[in-house]
This record gives sequence, structure tokens and C-alpha cells, in this order.
Amino acid sequence: MLNNSKNFQVNQASVLYRHGDVLIERIASIPDGAQKRVGATLAHGEVTGHSHRIQQPNAVQLWVHGSELFLEVKQAGTTLVHEEHRAIELAQGLYRVWRQREYRPDAYVEVED
Repeated sequence: MLNNSKNFQVNQASVLYRHGDVLIERIASIPDGAQKRVGATLAHGEVTGHSHRIQQPNAVQLWVHGSELFLEVKQAGTTLVHEEHRAIELAQGLYRVWRQREYRPDAYVEVED
């Protein structure tokens, strides 16, 4: 747990970041059976061709479990970048990564960047 400026405690495992259409949640552990994935790109932009990616690729390991993506930041911190969004600093730890979805009458679909 860590203290914020209002003197109440925040559970680190519940921290959530939004980077455009990508959501990143701090988690306690990566699921058993997850497989390593090569690279440091969290999501490609279908419309723009831009990508949400880690600026220091050697500082992270991506994992997949079924259709879910997980990020392990192995160093003291790293930077998530995208051409159209402000950079986000991620602390060392484990994260779940997913795309924002929107409702359409026939289905839920991922938001396209």
C-alpha cells in the first residue's frame, strides 16, 4: 500500500491507467500458464498506424494468456508512448492490458485508434 497526499491508503493493485483506447491495470500476479510474447507493443492503431509501445523494450516482458495481454515491467520504471498521447511512466510491477470497448447493438467491439 502507498499513501497519497490526502493521507488515506490506496491499494497499488487497483491502480488503473488510460492511454487513449488502451487500459492498463496494476495486478498482483500474471495467470499461471501465460506465455511469453516477443516485443514491446501493447496495441497497434488500425486507423492511424500509430502504436502504444514501451519506449525501453528491454525493460519489459509481454505475456499472453488466452486473449488477454499482460505486461511485466522488470526495471525501476519505463515509459509508455504513442504519437497522439502524453507519455505515461509505469513503475516496476505487473499489469493487465486491454483495449477499450464500445457497445453496438449487435456486439461489443474494441475502439479503433
